[in-house]
Amino acid sequence: MGEKIEVMSTVTVQHTPDLYKIVDALNRTLKHQDLMFGLALDREDNKKAVFTIYRT
Repeated sequence: MGEKIEVMSTVTVQHTPDLYKIVDALNRTLKHQDLMFGLALDREDNKKAVFTIYRT
């Protein structure tokens, strides 16, 4: 319990249909290095996505 998740970087990019595949590949490849990647639609513009890098 007490685990912290640190946001290392956040960037907003153009949303594309295959963008999630990059995030999935990064998560599968780098999870053992305590890195996690997230992707969410921008709340204000659904043509943009917010990509976040976390250290776990």
